[in-house]
Amino acid sequence: MKDGNFLKEKNARSLWHPMAHPADSLANPPTIVTGASGVTITDVDGHTVVDGVGGLWNVNLGFSCQPIKDAITAQLDQLPYYSIFRGTSNDAVIELAEELRTFFEPDGLTRAFYTSGGSDSVETALRLARQYHKVRGEPARTKYLSLKKGYHGTHFGGASVNGNANFRTAYEPLLAGCFHIPAPYTYRNPFNETDPAKLAQLCLAALEDEIAFQGAGTIAAFIMEPILGAGGVIPPHESFMPGVREICSKNGILLIADEVITAFGRTGSWTGSRHWGVQPDLMCTAKAITNGYFPFGAMMISEEVAQVFESDETGRAAIGHGYTYSGHPVGAAAALACLAETQRLNVPENAAARGKELYEGLLALQAKHEAVGDVRGGHGLMCAMELVSDRATKKPIDKASTAIVQETAYQAGAMVRISGPNIILSPPLVLTSDDVQTILSALDAGLSALN
Repeated sequence: MKDGNFLKEKNARSLWHPMAHPADSLANPPTIVTGASGVTITDVDGHTVVDGVGGLWNVNLGFSCQPIKDAITAQLDQLPYYSIFRGTSNDAVIELAEELRTFFEPDGLTRAFYTSGGSDSVETALRLARQYHKVRGEPARTKYLSLKKGYHGTHFGGASVNGNANFRTAYEPLLAGCFHIPAPYTYRNPFNETDPAKLAQLCLAALEDEIAFQGAGTIAAFIMEPILGAGGVIPPHESFMPGVREICSKNGILLIADEVITAFGRTGSWTGSRHWGVQPDLMCTAKAITNGYFPFGAMMISEEVAQVFESDETGRAAIGHGYTYSGHPVGAAAALACLAETQRLNVPENAAARGKELYEGLLALQAKHEAVGDVRGGHGLMCAMELVSDRATKKPIDKASTAIVQETAYQAGAMVRISGPNIILSPPLVLTSDDVQTILSALDAGLSALN
């Protein structure tokens, strides 16, 4: 490996970073991570911290999961790659599909379509939702509904249903026929409603109003995250997703659950949909399916939707969609090992317990620091603090101040993530109580640096 000075000097000269201004990467060199073990990461200067970001929501089992590494090595020796386009398959993807069928049975999902990651899974769901209605003889159902503040990846389809201007404006015009309703976000919403249950009903009413305005017969699908992640960790009231399910069913609209973040235990339940007692028609997964060790995803399909495709005799159900790396055998092997280890460790149980400790600790920091306007969490290891410069007006804190909190926290022992005025926490699900305290102490130091 090149020495640290070389890496720091050359980083932004040779590459552009996702979600960053190229000039900013030149002016403010990023942290260069060169090693990881357990739930900690080590940078090029030898500084080791607890990873409060979990890679990017995906390293649920930490950085030392040997069974996944062994599975990847063994698969590389046996079959490093082969396509599963029409006419060919491989043993690893078939075995994984059966395991996923069993895992997602409580969610009513029985078929898998493999992808290379979360954005691909969303794109696949959006495409197949339109095709489903065409196969059924309702070709006018082409529109999509989604939530403001929702995040659904970076493809043109995903960006079009995203509910945050940061991921949209620079790339417009986007896909036509995408419409957004208010999110059940108690801290900021157009209704000025702070009661979660009442807000959920107002948002559901807005959904029904939008369906009536657009015409139910023109809408293909509603896509949502069971708990909004990148938008600032926004958990809805328990009545919200069941209400969405009921409205979609009543109007013949498919419900797509974007569980790229929430599947495989992060919410304290095995899936976010299961957390709220809902069975979606389609589910997008990726991230933790291989613990981040290999780019891989799966879009899961309900039995009802599958039957429409599989019983078609018109030819309209032929799927003209896929990726070179759909069903990559190494990714499938990694996913098989990851799923087995995830279940063996029963990670939702630890996610719920450690998530409670983290959430309660963040509430204590809110009581101590005026800059903390809102704390969100309470559902597994998904938490956020929204920072403000004035609690009374809820004026968001400036970018320079959030950077101070992040950098100070990093020096004090924890990597945390900035998203606008939010400090987002999504650590590995194998976190210990001591690790939680390290994150909280580091954040306390970061917030104290603002005084």
